[in-house]
Amino acid sequence: MRLFTVSLMICLCALGALAEDAPAPIDPRMSPDDDAYMNRQAKELLGEVNDVLGRVTPVLPEPAERRLALRLVDAVLHEAYAAARPPVQAFYHGRIEKAIAAMEATKVDDGAVIWKLYNHGFVVRTASVTVGFDLHRGAPGARGIQGPDGNKTTVETPGFPYPDALADRLVKQCDVLFVSHKHRDHVDTHIIQGFLDQGKPVVAPPDTLEDSPLYARITHLKREIDLVQELPVRNGAQTLRVVVFPGQQYQGGGPMCNVVLVTTPEELSFVHNGDQINDPYPEYQKDFEWIDKVKDSHKVDVFMTNCWTNDILRMTRGFNPKLVLPGHENEMGHPVWDRMPYWGDVEFIKSNYLDLKKEYPVLVMTWGESYHYSAEK
Repeated sequence: MRLFTVSLMICLCALGALAEDAPAPIDPRMSPDDDAYMNRQAKELLGEVNDVLGRVTPVLPEPAERRLALRLVDAVLHEAYAAARPPVQAFYHGRIEKAIAAMEATKVDDGAVIWKLYNHGFVVRTASVTVGFDLHRGAPGARGIQGPDGNKTTVETPGFPYPDALADRLVKQCDVLFVSHKHRDHVDTHIIQGFLDQGKPVVAPPDTLEDSPLYARITHLKREIDLVQELPVRNGAQTLRVVVFPGQQYQGGGPMCNVVLVTTPEELSFVHNGDQINDPYPEYQKDFEWIDKVKDSHKVDVFMTNCWTNDILRMTRGFNPKLVLPGHENEMGHPVWDRMPYWGDVEFIKSNYLDLKKEYPVLVMTWGESYHYSAEK
Protein backbone atom coordinates (compact mmCIF):
# COMPACT_ATOMS: atom_id res chain seq x y z
CA MET A 1 0.00 0.00 0.00
CA ARG A 2 2.85 2.36 0.85
CA LEU A 3 4.47 1.66 -2.54
CA PHE A 4 1.19 2.44 -4.33
CA THR A 5 0.82 5.73 -2.46
CA VAL A 6 4.33 6.81 -3.32
CA SER A 7 3.83 5.87 -6.98
CA LEU A 8 0.58 7.81 -7.12
CA MET A 9 2.22 10.88 -5.63
CA ILE A 10 5.03 10.66 -8.18
CA CYS A 11 2.50 10.44 -11.03
CA LEU A 12 0.51 13.38 -9.71
CA CYS A 13 3.66 15.48 -9.36
CA ALA A 14 4.65 14.61 -12.93
CA LEU A 15 1.24 15.59 -14.22
CA GLY A 16 1.46 18.82 -12.28
CA ALA A 17 4.84 19.60 -13.82
CA LEU A 18 3.45 18.89 -17.30
CA ALA A 19 0.51 21.19 -16.65
CA GLU A 20 2.86 23.96 -15.55
CA ASP A 21 5.02 23.47 -18.66
CA ALA A 22 2.07 23.40 -21.08
CA PRO A 23 1.67 26.69 -22.96
CA ALA A 24 -1.29 28.83 -22.06
CA PRO A 25 -4.14 28.69 -24.60
CA ILE A 26 -3.87 31.30 -27.35
CA ASP A 27 -7.62 31.74 -27.05
CA PRO A 28 -8.19 32.12 -23.28
CA ARG A 29 -11.81 31.06 -23.71
CA MET A 30 -10.69 27.53 -24.67
CA SER A 31 -9.31 24.62 -22.74
CA PRO A 32 -5.65 23.78 -23.48
CA ASP A 33 -6.73 20.70 -25.45
CA ASP A 34 -9.29 22.58 -27.53
CA ASP A 35 -6.82 25.38 -28.22
CA ALA A 36 -4.07 22.95 -29.23
CA TYR A 37 -6.49 21.33 -31.66
CA MET A 38 -7.11 24.67 -33.34
CA ASN A 39 -3.37 24.99 -33.95
CA ARG A 40 -3.15 21.49 -35.42
CA GLN A 41 -6.18 22.12 -37.63
CA ALA A 42 -4.76 25.43 -38.90
CA LYS A 43 -1.47 23.72 -39.74
CA GLU A 44 -3.19 20.90 -41.62
CA LEU A 45 -5.63 23.07 -43.59
CA LEU A 46 -3.08 25.75 -44.51
CA GLY A 47 -0.64 23.06 -45.56
CA GLU A 48 -3.30 21.78 -47.94
CA VAL A 49 -3.84 25.33 -49.19
CA ASN A 50 -0.16 25.78 -49.94
CA ASP A 51 -0.14 22.51 -51.84
CA VAL A 52 -3.17 23.42 -53.97
CA LEU A 53 -2.10 27.00 -54.69
CA GLY A 54 1.36 25.78 -55.64
CA ARG A 55 -0.20 23.56 -58.31
CA VAL A 56 -3.17 25.70 -59.40
CA THR A 57 -2.00 29.25 -59.94
CA PRO A 58 -4.31 32.27 -60.51
CA VAL A 59 -6.16 31.98 -63.80
CA LEU A 60 -9.54 32.86 -65.30
CA PRO A 61 -11.99 31.27 -65.10
CA GLU A 62 -11.27 30.26 -61.52
CA PRO A 63 -10.73 26.49 -61.13
CA ALA A 64 -12.94 24.80 -58.53
CA GLU A 65 -9.86 23.54 -56.67
CA ARG A 66 -8.59 27.09 -56.17
CA ARG A 67 -12.00 28.26 -55.03
CA LEU A 68 -12.09 25.54 -52.36
CA ALA A 69 -8.54 26.36 -51.24
CA LEU A 70 -9.42 30.04 -50.76
CA ARG A 71 -12.44 29.05 -48.71
CA LEU A 72 -10.18 26.97 -46.50
CA VAL A 73 -8.13 30.13 -45.91
CA ASP A 74 -11.33 31.98 -44.98
CA ALA A 75 -12.29 29.22 -42.55
CA VAL A 76 -8.97 29.33 -40.72
CA LEU A 77 -8.70 33.12 -40.59
CA HIS A 78 -12.24 33.69 -39.34
CA GLU A 79 -11.39 32.81 -35.78
CA ALA A 80 -10.88 35.62 -33.29
CA TYR A 81 -7.34 34.59 -32.36
CA ALA A 82 -6.25 33.31 -35.78
CA ALA A 83 -3.46 35.86 -36.29
CA ALA A 84 -1.84 34.78 -33.01
CA ARG A 85 -1.62 31.12 -34.04
CA PRO A 86 1.86 29.91 -35.09
CA PRO A 87 0.61 27.99 -38.17
CA VAL A 88 -1.17 31.11 -39.46
CA GLN A 89 1.93 33.23 -38.94
CA ALA A 90 4.12 30.62 -40.62
CA PHE A 91 1.71 30.43 -43.56
CA TYR A 92 1.61 34.20 -43.95
CA HIS A 93 5.35 34.79 -43.58
CA GLY A 94 6.14 31.91 -45.91
CA ARG A 95 3.88 33.21 -48.64
CA ILE A 96 5.30 36.73 -48.40
CA GLU A 97 8.88 35.44 -48.42
CA LYS A 98 8.11 33.35 -51.50
CA ALA A 99 6.64 36.38 -53.28
CA ILE A 100 9.64 38.57 -52.49
CA ALA A 101 12.02 35.83 -53.63
CA ALA A 102 10.05 35.67 -56.89
CA MET A 103 10.36 39.45 -57.33
CA GLU A 104 14.11 39.17 -56.81
CA ALA A 105 14.27 36.62 -59.63
CA THR A 106 11.67 38.05 -62.04
CA LYS A 107 12.48 40.13 -65.09
CA VAL A 108 9.46 41.25 -67.09
CA ASP A 109 9.74 41.48 -70.86
CA ASP A 110 6.11 42.16 -71.76
CA GLY A 111 2.96 43.14 -69.93
CA ALA A 112 3.12 43.24 -66.14
CA VAL A 113 3.54 40.84 -63.26
CA ILE A 114 1.29 41.76 -60.34
CA TRP A 115 1.84 40.40 -56.84
CA LYS A 116 -0.87 40.57 -54.20
CA LEU A 117 0.55 40.95 -50.71
CA TYR A 118 -1.14 41.75 -47.40
CA ASN A 119 -4.52 43.47 -47.15
CA HIS A 120 -4.79 45.95 -50.07
CA GLY A 121 -1.10 45.78 -50.91
CA PHE A 122 0.05 45.14 -54.48
CA VAL A 123 3.33 45.28 -56.40
CA VAL A 124 3.20 45.86 -60.17
CA ARG A 125 6.29 45.25 -62.31
CA THR A 126 6.67 46.08 -65.99
CA ALA A 127 9.81 46.04 -68.12
CA SER A 128 10.76 49.53 -66.93
CA VAL A 129 9.38 50.08 -63.39
CA THR A 130 8.15 48.39 -60.22
CA VAL A 131 5.33 50.14 -58.37
CA GLY A 132 4.10 49.43 -54.83
CA PHE A 133 0.65 50.21 -53.47
CA ASP A 134 -0.27 50.25 -49.74
CA LEU A 135 2.55 47.90 -48.72
CA HIS A 136 2.20 46.77 -45.11
CA ARG A 137 3.83 44.14 -42.89
CA GLY A 138 0.57 43.09 -41.22
CA ALA A 139 -1.57 43.92 -38.23
CA PRO A 140 0.07 43.58 -34.77
CA GLY A 141 -3.34 43.29 -33.15
CA ALA A 142 -7.01 42.63 -33.85
CA ARG A 143 -9.51 45.16 -32.57
CA GLY A 144 -12.98 44.77 -31.22
CA ILE A 145 -13.06 41.07 -30.31
CA GLN A 146 -16.27 40.70 -28.37
CA GLY A 147 -16.52 38.01 -25.70
CA PRO A 148 -19.61 36.20 -24.36
CA ASP A 149 -19.94 38.89 -21.69
CA GLY A 150 -20.28 41.57 -24.35
CA ASN A 151 -16.99 43.24 -23.49
CA LYS A 152 -14.55 43.98 -26.29
CA THR A 153 -10.84 43.34 -26.05
CA THR A 154 -7.88 43.76 -28.37
CA VAL A 155 -6.03 40.61 -29.35
CA GLU A 156 -2.32 41.39 -29.46
CA THR A 157 -0.52 39.58 -32.29
CA PRO A 158 3.05 40.94 -32.32
CA GLY A 159 4.28 37.85 -34.17
CA PHE A 160 1.93 38.29 -37.12
CA PRO A 161 3.64 41.14 -39.06
CA TYR A 162 6.38 39.71 -41.23
CA PRO A 163 9.95 40.54 -40.17
CA ASP A 164 11.62 43.86 -40.92
CA ALA A 165 14.28 42.04 -42.93
CA LEU A 166 11.61 40.81 -45.36
CA ALA A 167 10.14 44.30 -45.60
CA ASP A 168 13.59 45.69 -46.40
CA ARG A 169 13.98 43.17 -49.22
CA LEU A 170 10.56 44.18 -50.55
CA VAL A 171 11.45 47.88 -50.55
CA LYS A 172 14.61 47.15 -52.56
CA GLN A 173 12.47 45.58 -55.28
CA CYS A 174 10.26 48.65 -55.79
CA ASP A 175 10.82 52.07 -57.33
CA VAL A 176 7.94 54.01 -55.78
CA LEU A 177 5.24 53.59 -53.14
CA PHE A 178 1.69 54.93 -53.30
CA VAL A 179 -0.11 55.15 -49.93
CA SER A 180 -3.85 55.59 -50.34
CA HIS A 181 -4.78 57.04 -46.95
CA LYS A 182 -3.78 57.44 -43.33
CA HIS A 183 -5.39 54.40 -41.70
CA ARG A 184 -3.01 52.10 -39.87
CA ASP A 185 -3.76 49.07 -42.04
CA HIS A 186 -2.46 50.99 -45.08
CA VAL A 187 0.37 53.03 -43.53
CA ASP A 188 3.52 51.19 -42.46
CA THR A 189 6.14 53.67 -41.25
CA HIS A 190 8.98 51.14 -41.43
CA ILE A 191 8.29 50.49 -45.10
CA ILE A 192 7.71 54.17 -45.85
CA GLN A 193 11.00 55.14 -44.21
CA GLY A 194 12.75 52.41 -46.17
CA PHE A 195 11.58 53.92 -49.45
CA LEU A 196 12.53 57.45 -48.42
CA ASP A 197 15.95 56.45 -47.13
CA GLN A 198 16.67 54.85 -50.51
CA GLY A 199 15.65 58.03 -52.32
CA LYS A 200 12.48 56.46 -53.68
CA PRO A 201 9.31 58.59 -53.76
CA VAL A 202 6.38 57.91 -51.45
CA VAL A 203 3.12 59.50 -52.61
CA ALA A 204 0.32 60.01 -50.05
CA PRO A 205 -2.59 62.37 -49.29
CA PRO A 206 -1.79 65.57 -47.39
CA ASP A 207 -3.47 64.36 -44.18
CA THR A 208 -1.29 61.23 -43.88
CA LEU A 209 1.46 61.11 -41.21
CA GLU A 210 1.01 64.82 -40.52
CA ASP A 211 2.66 64.49 -37.09
CA SER A 212 5.55 62.36 -38.29
CA PRO A 213 9.08 63.58 -39.09
CA LEU A 214 8.65 61.65 -42.35
CA TYR A 215 5.90 64.03 -43.51
CA ALA A 216 8.17 66.62 -45.14
CA ARG A 217 9.84 63.90 -47.24
CA ILE A 218 6.56 62.52 -48.64
CA THR A 219 5.38 63.58 -52.11
CA HIS A 220 1.96 65.22 -52.16
CA LEU A 221 0.64 65.28 -55.72
CA LYS A 222 -2.36 67.41 -56.55
CA ARG A 223 -5.70 65.67 -56.05
CA GLU A 224 -7.44 66.90 -59.20
CA ILE A 225 -9.67 65.09 -61.65
CA ASP A 226 -7.99 64.53 -65.02
CA LEU A 227 -4.79 66.37 -64.08
CA VAL A 228 -1.99 64.18 -65.44
CA GLN A 229 1.19 64.71 -63.38
CA GLU A 230 4.66 63.40 -64.08
CA LEU A 231 6.53 61.50 -61.37
CA PRO A 232 10.22 60.70 -61.98
CA VAL A 233 11.40 57.35 -60.58
CA ARG A 234 14.63 55.35 -60.69
CA ASN A 235 16.61 58.55 -60.11
CA GLY A 236 14.93 60.15 -63.08
CA ALA A 237 15.61 57.32 -65.52
CA GLN A 238 11.87 56.64 -65.91
CA THR A 239 8.74 58.73 -65.56
CA LEU A 240 5.27 57.69 -64.48
CA ARG A 241 2.15 59.59 -65.47
CA VAL A 242 -0.19 59.85 -62.49
CA VAL A 243 -3.72 61.09 -61.94
CA VAL A 244 -4.74 61.40 -58.29
CA PHE A 245 -8.51 61.40 -58.06
CA PRO A 246 -9.83 63.16 -54.92
CA GLY A 247 -11.35 60.14 -53.21
CA GLN A 248 -12.26 59.59 -49.59
CA GLN A 249 -13.31 56.90 -47.21
CA TYR A 250 -16.45 58.86 -46.60
CA GLN A 251 -18.60 56.95 -44.10
CA GLY A 252 -19.90 60.17 -42.60
CA GLY A 253 -16.70 62.17 -43.06
CA GLY A 254 -13.62 59.96 -43.26
CA PRO A 255 -10.05 60.67 -44.37
CA MET A 256 -8.83 61.65 -47.81
CA CYS A 257 -8.20 58.65 -50.03
CA ASN A 258 -5.94 58.98 -53.05
CA VAL A 259 -7.43 56.99 -55.91
CA VAL A 260 -4.44 56.80 -58.22
CA LEU A 261 -4.24 56.05 -61.92
CA VAL A 262 -0.64 55.16 -62.74
CA THR A 263 0.50 54.83 -66.35
CA THR A 264 3.90 53.26 -66.99
CA PRO A 265 6.30 54.01 -69.87
CA GLU A 266 4.83 50.93 -71.61
CA GLU A 267 1.41 52.67 -71.65
CA LEU A 268 0.01 50.16 -69.20
CA SER A 269 -2.35 51.75 -66.68
CA PHE A 270 -3.25 50.66 -63.16
CA VAL A 271 -5.79 52.05 -60.71
CA HIS A 272 -5.64 51.47 -56.95
CA ASN A 273 -8.56 52.87 -54.96
CA GLY A 274 -7.49 52.31 -51.35
CA ASP A 275 -10.54 52.39 -49.09
CA GLN A 276 -12.65 54.50 -51.44
CA ILE A 277 -16.28 54.22 -50.36
CA ASN A 278 -19.39 56.34 -50.88
CA ASP A 279 -21.26 55.71 -47.66
CA PRO A 280 -24.10 56.14 -46.84
CA TYR A 281 -25.17 55.03 -50.29
CA PRO A 282 -27.17 55.90 -52.34
CA GLU A 283 -27.67 59.09 -50.33
CA TYR A 284 -24.03 60.13 -50.80
CA GLN A 285 -23.24 60.57 -54.49
CA LYS A 286 -20.48 63.18 -54.65
CA ASP A 287 -17.57 60.91 -55.56
CA PHE A 288 -19.56 59.02 -58.16
CA GLU A 289 -19.84 62.30 -60.07
CA TRP A 290 -16.20 61.79 -61.14
CA ILE A 291 -15.98 57.99 -60.81
CA ASP A 292 -18.73 57.48 -63.40
CA LYS A 293 -16.73 59.49 -65.97
CA VAL A 294 -13.17 58.18 -65.60
CA LYS A 295 -13.57 55.79 -68.53
CA ASP A 296 -14.47 58.70 -70.81
CA SER A 297 -10.98 60.21 -70.47
CA HIS A 298 -8.67 57.37 -69.43
CA LYS A 299 -7.80 53.82 -70.39
CA VAL A 300 -7.48 51.42 -67.45
CA ASP A 301 -5.85 48.02 -67.78
CA VAL A 302 -6.08 46.76 -64.19
CA PHE A 303 -8.33 47.96 -61.36
CA MET A 304 -7.24 47.04 -57.82
CA THR A 305 -10.33 47.66 -55.72
CA ASN A 306 -11.25 47.13 -52.09
CA CYS A 307 -13.66 44.20 -52.17
CA TRP A 308 -16.20 45.72 -49.79
CA THR A 309 -16.81 49.13 -51.34
CA ASN A 310 -20.50 49.80 -51.85
CA ASP A 311 -21.85 49.41 -55.37
CA ILE A 312 -18.64 47.77 -56.50
CA LEU A 313 -20.19 47.15 -59.91
CA ARG A 314 -20.86 50.86 -60.50
CA MET A 315 -17.40 51.68 -59.16
CA THR A 316 -15.82 49.28 -61.66
CA ARG A 317 -17.95 50.49 -64.56
CA GLY A 318 -16.63 53.98 -63.92
CA PHE A 319 -13.06 52.82 -64.60
CA ASN A 320 -14.04 50.11 -67.11
CA PRO A 321 -10.85 48.05 -66.70
CA LYS A 322 -9.73 44.99 -68.63
CA LEU A 323 -9.09 43.12 -65.35
CA VAL A 324 -10.28 43.50 -61.74
CA LEU A 325 -8.11 42.43 -58.82
CA PRO A 326 -10.05 42.66 -55.54
CA GLY A 327 -8.14 43.43 -52.36
CA HIS A 328 -8.59 44.10 -48.64
CA GLU A 329 -9.90 40.61 -47.89
CA ASN A 330 -9.07 39.06 -44.52
CA GLU A 331 -7.63 42.15 -42.84
CA MET A 332 -6.51 40.53 -39.61
CA GLY A 333 -6.64 43.77 -37.66
CA HIS A 334 -10.42 43.72 -38.04
CA PRO A 335 -12.87 41.78 -35.88
CA VAL A 336 -14.07 38.46 -37.31
CA TRP A 337 -17.26 39.79 -38.88
CA ASP A 338 -15.29 42.53 -40.66
CA ARG A 339 -12.60 40.28 -42.20
CA MET A 340 -14.15 40.16 -45.64
CA PRO A 341 -13.79 36.59 -46.93
CA TYR A 342 -12.70 35.63 -50.42
CA TRP A 343 -16.22 34.38 -51.11
CA GLY A 344 -17.57 37.90 -50.59
CA ASP A 345 -20.25 37.65 -47.86
CA VAL A 346 -22.46 39.63 -50.22
CA GLU A 347 -25.68 39.09 -48.27
CA PHE A 348 -24.23 40.65 -45.13
CA ILE A 349 -22.64 43.70 -46.78
CA LYS A 350 -25.41 44.02 -49.38
CA SER A 351 -22.88 43.90 -52.21
CA ASN A 352 -23.30 43.35 -55.96
CA TYR A 353 -19.87 41.68 -56.06
CA LEU A 354 -21.33 38.55 -57.69
CA ASP A 355 -22.90 40.69 -60.43
CA LEU A 356 -19.49 42.29 -60.97
CA LYS A 357 -18.03 38.84 -61.66
CA LYS A 358 -20.62 38.31 -64.39
CA GLU A 359 -19.69 41.54 -66.19
CA TYR A 360 -15.92 41.83 -65.70
CA PRO A 361 -13.01 39.39 -65.36
CA VAL A 362 -12.35 39.27 -61.61
CA LEU A 363 -9.24 37.43 -60.46
CA VAL A 364 -9.14 36.51 -56.77
CA MET A 365 -5.72 35.99 -55.23
CA THR A 366 -4.46 35.45 -51.70
CA TRP A 367 -1.29 36.55 -49.91
CA GLY A 368 1.85 36.19 -52.01
CA GLU A 369 0.28 35.15 -55.31
CA SER A 370 1.06 36.73 -58.67
CA TYR A 371 -0.43 37.06 -62.11
CA HIS A 372 1.17 37.94 -65.46
CA TYR A 373 -1.07 40.49 -67.13
CA SER A 374 -0.84 40.99 -70.86
CA ALA A 375 -2.71 43.79 -72.61
CA GLU A 376 -3.52 41.36 -75.40
CA LYS A 377 -5.45 38.99 -73.13
